[in-house]
Amino acid sequence: MYYYSLQPPYILLLVGFFTALTSGLALSGTLKVIVQKWPSVPQETIKSSASLKQLLVPFIGITVGVCLFMSSGLEIFGFPASLALGVGLPLSLLTCLFVWFQLGSLLEFASSRGMQSLDLDSWS
Repeated sequence: MYYYSLQPPYILLLVGFFTALTSGLALSGTLKVIVQKWPSVPQETIKSSASLKQLLVPFIGITVGVCLFMSSGLEIFGFPASLALGVGLPLSLLTCLFVWFQLGSLLEFASSRGMQSLDLDSWS
């Protein structure tokens, strides 16, 4: 017997949003702790990937939450579950992968040139 749920996955949409939001807050807190430690840590350890390893778990949480949110959102708009997952999974994984590489290069840039180099409002 074939069973298809007639209700869209609103609960999964909220769970994905909550997961991404709480993981984002954890990533923000971890990133603040890493940046606050920079003046007391020698320059060699800043350039290592130890700071990125600390950010990996919250970032995976964000990726899973975004994937669940996007797939559920597509399913709410009428896509079949397999197509929604087929579109949402690669789109969210590729986006999060690009953001991960950008975060790594931004951390290296800030550690080598200082946080003042990221201030776009100042002209000095």
